[in-house]
Amino acid sequence: MTLAARLPEYPWDDLAPLKEKASAFPGGAVDLSIGTPVDPVPTIIQDALSAAADAPGYPLTAGTPELRSAAAGWLARSLGVSVASETVLPVIGTKELVAWLPVMLGLGSSDTVLYPSLAYPTYDIGARLAGAASVAVDSLDGVGSAGLLWVNSPSNPTGEVKPASWLRSAVSWARSSGCVVASDECYITLGWSASPVSVLHPSVCGGTLDGLLGVYSLSKRSNLAGYRAGFITGDPALVKDLLLVCKQAGMIVPGPVQAAMTVALNDDLHATQQRARYEARRAVLLGALRAAGFRIDHSEAGLYRRAGRRGGRAVARAPVKGAGGAVADGLSGATEERGRRAREEGALSPGGDRGQGSAAHP
Repeated sequence: MTLAARLPEYPWDDLAPLKEKASAFPGGAVDLSIGTPVDPVPTIIQDALSAAADAPGYPLTAGTPELRSAAAGWLARSLGVSVASETVLPVIGTKELVAWLPVMLGLGSSDTVLYPSLAYPTYDIGARLAGAASVAVDSLDGVGSAGLLWVNSPSNPTGEVKPASWLRSAVSWARSSGCVVASDECYITLGWSASPVSVLHPSVCGGTLDGLLGVYSLSKRSNLAGYRAGFITGDPALVKDLLLVCKQAGMIVPGPVQAAMTVALNDDLHATQQRARYEARRAVLLGALRAAGFRIDHSEAGLYRRAGRRGGRAVARAPVKGAGGAVADGLSGATEERGRRAREEGALSPGGDRGQGSAAHP
């Protein structure tokens, strides 16, 4: 028996016939199912990749000192988070990290992974790969022990932003329970009507990173989904253990990609310009959705407009039937209840996601 026996079918394979039907409409399909960047990789980043292309030797698993310093500098500038550069670990795209983190933390059949009920499906997949139980929760009240708690603010796919007080409570609960908190913050710089706060911020963590990990991606900030560029940081002891696993398993970000990441993290101008593009597209999408009679839930940050209709009308498939569109909502459909909610609610993106397998999502 292979690990595949623990996994559900890949949900986006089900979209193939819908995309074919949508493509038959005049003008073709408007595909909002799997978010992926469509804007060019900034020239300065392409140049950095090319300049580092002559890289015959093995790269550093821990990341170059320049990359780690650039990541720490970006965290300080953008999020008000202070970490030692030695606690930054580059990863081969954050989807892979999310999927394998429970295994890397040593979780198994006696452990539980908690994650939001409306969420990136790979949290659940990671638990399955580890053989752990996975439980979707909206509140930690009455929840028993767990080995890993995923938090995600801004949320993918809803765009909901958790206040610092909620994050503090989650951190307090986890620390009292001996549970690791992994915060998926891949959209944290895309706050619109709210200001997302990192779980690593002093106002949340209380000045210590014990038991905390933050996960970051350059897929949307810098249009680097194709480069598979991300990093994790936080609790020095946990990062040290993760680094050892990566070294032993050969989980290494290629050297040219590390060079490109360094330039990307040191440059804020291209990120500001890309953010403005997303903002403009969100405005257009908002007008179109409201004109079509949709309500917008949450959506105060991130890429997506969480659209729905009162009375439980299916949003995810209705546009395909009438307007040549293909829409997905970001849930794995691992359970009947989650599948029902997936059909009743939808998330629409103005451009881009961390990898296939999330809402119209870094």
